[in-house]
This record gives sequence, C-alpha cells and structure tokens, in this order.
Amino acid sequence: MAEAWIRGDPVTLQAAIVEAARLLGTSRMPVVAGLGTDVAGARAAIALAERLRGTIDHMHSEALLRDLDVMREAGMMITTPNEARLRADLLLLIGPGLIEGWPDLPARLFAKPDGGDATRRIVWLCPGTAAKAANAHQKILIIGDDPADLAVVLAALRARCAGRPAGNTPLEAQELDALAAELAKAHFGVAVWSSAEHDGLTIEMLCGLVKDLNAATRFSGLPLAPPDNAAAVQQVSGWMTGFPLRTGFGRGYPEHDPWRFDAVRLVDSGEADCALWISAGRVVPPSWTRDVPLIALAPQPDGFPQPPEVAIAVGRPGIDHDAVEHLAATGTLAPVSARNPANTISVADAVGRIAAALPAALPC
Repeated sequence: MAEAWIRGDPVTLQAAIVEAARLLGTSRMPVVAGLGTDVAGARAAIALAERLRGTIDHMHSEALLRDLDVMREAGMMITTPNEARLRADLLLLIGPGLIEGWPDLPARLFAKPDGGDATRRIVWLCPGTAAKAANAHQKILIIGDDPADLAVVLAALRARCAGRPAGNTPLEAQELDALAAELAKAHFGVAVWSSAEHDGLTIEMLCGLVKDLNAATRFSGLPLAPPDNAAAVQQVSGWMTGFPLRTGFGRGYPEHDPWRFDAVRLVDSGEADCALWISAGRVVPPSWTRDVPLIALAPQPDGFPQPPEVAIAVGRPGIDHDAVEHLAATGTLAPVSARNPANTISVADAVGRIAAALPAALPC
C-alpha cells in the first residue's frame, strides 16, 4: 500500500516530504490547521508554524474558545470527571451533544456515587433526541425538549434559583420551581455540557447559575472537550506560545487573535497561500471553500473533496503508535499505548522530516 501521494499519484515518502517542504518553504502565509494529533505531533506542528511565520488553528478551536472566553471574562467553577463520578449526588446534563462528546459518559457517571447506597439524581435539560439511549442505563428526569429553548430555560432557572420572577418560559412555572428546589438540595451537584453545542452566552449563563448555587450548596461544572484531541493541543499551544489556539507568528513572535488567525477565514479570504492540514485520528477534511495548495497528513488520502497537492499517510495516535492524549475519563493528559502497533510514520516524525527539508532561508 502506498504511503504518500502527490496530486493523487503514489510516490515515495521522501518525494512527498520534499514537495511538502517546497510548498511550505515558498509560501508567504501558510496555515498549520486541523491539528487532530497527539501531544508530540502538536509540538512539532507548532514549532514548524513558528519557523514558517505561519498560523496555528485546530478544527475545533471555535468550540474550545467558547469555554475559554467564559473562563477568562466571567470565571468558571469546574471539577474533574473522577470527582463527579465519586461524589456528585446530582447531575445536571445540559442540552445535546453529551454522548457524542463522551460516549462513556453513561457508564462513568450514571452509577451510584462512590459505589455506595446513595442515589444519584440525574436531570437533563432540553436534550432533544439525545437522551433516548441514555435512559436505557438509568431513569433520567428530562425537563424541556427542544435544544433551541435551552438559553431561555437556563435564564429562567437562574432567576428562580435566586428567588426572582422568570416571566414566560417554555416550562411551566411549577416545573421550573421544582427544578430550582432540586438543585438547591444537592450536596454536590455537577453541570455537564459540551461547548460544541452552545454559544458563549448560554455557557456564561450556565456558569453564572453554578456560581449562584455555591452560595448555599456545593455545585460545579464539567465541560466536555471537543474531539480530535483538541484540549491537549490547546494545552500544548499554551505552554509553547503562552496563548491559546488561533495564534500567528507573522511578526516573529506569537500573537493570539480568534478572528485574524481563523484558518477558514484566512484561506477563504485569500490571505493564506498554503495549508498543512493534520487529521491523524480520523479523516476530517477542512471546511474552507477556496482552493489552496494543501498538504494533508491523515490515515489515508480519501475523504478530501479533491486530491491534496501532497498527502502522507500517518499513524493514528493510540492505535498505530503510542501517544499522549487528553482523556475524557480523567480530564487530563495521559500516555496511551498503541492498540494495534504499525510502522506508519507518526505526525511528529512527518512534520519533523518536512521541517528538516525546508530551505535555510524562508520568505519574509
């Protein structure tokens, strides 16, 4: 099986490395995006972007930055998955996307706290169709239905928890008051949400509710990280650059700007003239619409609207090779052993070889 391609034709790995280095080395505004990779791959990719004076952006940066924006602008009280599993006597599940964000959530969080006799009450706000599979594990109190109503329901719930009037809402006043009383009774409640499904104002309202509840009881939040190892790559960006994702190096030092360094905007506006797209866990094509010379590092070259200029088959972290990734079960970085070791080149190795093949002098 081929391991590298140039414009759809199989080539040797070294030929693909040389062509990728040529494209990036002659680019004046490259983007290093996708970034679906392990910690080692992220480190190599960010170092390459810095050398190229390009930009870095994860495919799920928008969701990552929603939680981060709320944390740095309004504050956020959060806990770990293990703390929620062991101690929470009430789970407040927020909207859709939770099972998709963490498939093991029912197995990990729906059991009795700390393995004891105490029951764990579970309330799910506006899940849409998402709660059907979860109800097979344990009875869940579902309040509201349409996820589009969630922002209004949260605002009304926060008002009632504070003893203020709520006005007209999609919920009956009696149901809303009963839920407010249920939250107030919790010894340790945990609100669980996925930022991929909510806007920043909804997340800020939820975090405000959590803060309010802590005046009389103990309540915390558990945000679920987006897929494709997004949380780990965000952390790597932080310790390498001092900034979150959507950071550029065009002036010779890192600058963070969620609008300026949005890879999709840069490509579609014509500002970017080359892209290195990394999607090692699964093949996710970029969402920009403008054609740009594309170097793709993915498990296989399929799944792209048209053949990339250069495609290199890379190993899947934790499957084909050992890796360090963010684990939803612990909320931390952890080593992951390869489940089915293979000789496929890793993202870190591929990016390192591209960097080594770059010309000594790059465009200013």
